[in-house]
Amino acid sequence: MAKISPVSIKYMVYATFKAEGPLEKPDVIGAIFGQTEGLLGAELEMRELQKEGKIGRIEVDLETVDGKSIGIIKLPSALDKSETTLIAAALETIDRIGPTEASIEISKIEDVRGSKRDFILERAKKLLENLDDGHELGEMSRTLKEESRTSKIQEYGDEKLPAGDISGNEIIVVEGRADVVNLLKNRVNNVIGMNGTKLPATIAKLGADKEITLFIDGDRGGKLIARNVIENARVTYVAVAPDGKEVEELQGKEILMSLRKRIPTDEFLRRMQFDRVEIAEEREEMPKFDISEVKEAVKGAYEKIKGTKSAVLIDSNFDVIKKISSREVTRNIIGARKPILAVVIDGTAVSPTVRACDERGVQFLAATNFSSADNAKVKLISL
Repeated sequence: MAKISPVSIKYMVYATFKAEGPLEKPDVIGAIFGQTEGLLGAELEMRELQKEGKIGRIEVDLETVDGKSIGIIKLPSALDKSETTLIAAALETIDRIGPTEASIEISKIEDVRGSKRDFILERAKKLLENLDDGHELGEMSRTLKEESRTSKIQEYGDEKLPAGDISGNEIIVVEGRADVVNLLKNRVNNVIGMNGTKLPATIAKLGADKEITLFIDGDRGGKLIARNVIENARVTYVAVAPDGKEVEELQGKEILMSLRKRIPTDEFLRRMQFDRVEIAEEREEMPKFDISEVKEAVKGAYEKIKGTKSAVLIDSNFDVIKKISSREVTRNIIGARKPILAVVIDGTAVSPTVRACDERGVQFLAATNFSSADNAKVKLISL
């Protein structure tokens, strides 16, 4: 009888069984070969497959409890995926083992090669740490190097902020974990993330001792975040991603170019003044609308998103500019490239959203609930 080589095993079939009476291991193996005979044709005959080394030695672990037998079957396979699943399904047709009624159920089919690949990758990461950058062999090598870099991400401070190596005097502050991962992947190690748009106390403390470069997305949302950080921490430089792009999606060359083009904070704030003038002009250009007309358009838009936890931005022609998740409303209001007449939210309008509407001159904000809207300039419509 041919034996299957451990190297050739592709899948391991795991099955559990129950029998109404006491059994021995040969009873189970005999039932497997005997009751599957002829089910799947000559090409998938279990005895022949084992002789040819296409399935391996079937292992059985069993115990008898209260006069009944229970156990586990392990069947190694060198067949392909579809053939292996056919063999596994055939096991479930067995209804007797030895002299007693029984049932078999497949619990899982494991791809043995997958676990081997995981082991190879993890082991290679450790080996790579002891080597200089050498010759790269295709995509697997590149992936390995990137994962080796990003695996160095750590948690810093009481807020457990994602960070690289910030032991030096100069650090780069970005918005979130995805931004940190992208910079580490592209060999920029002195980076720390804020884990959101609100400035953590840890960043403010770092600014007292280190030179901070704030690296923001290339949209209005990034500029709003920058203003909040600058007002609450000592920031030396501001770097901005290319127009319309986020830090987390930049390629290596774009990251380095943006950092080279960083500007002093004072210069950045002067340029922000021009943006405020543009927003004021948008506010003046937007015509005034009758509230009853707007309510009708808003409710029509709400009916289309009701129950979806979405939101829509509407222009002066009552056309939808954009449909987004309700969690992304604030950023999209700030980053919008055209004037917004109304915002409709299937959910709660939170304070940052109200402030963003006032910042961009949005005339109407409709939502199912409002968490806080004190001193809001935008007209509120309850849905």
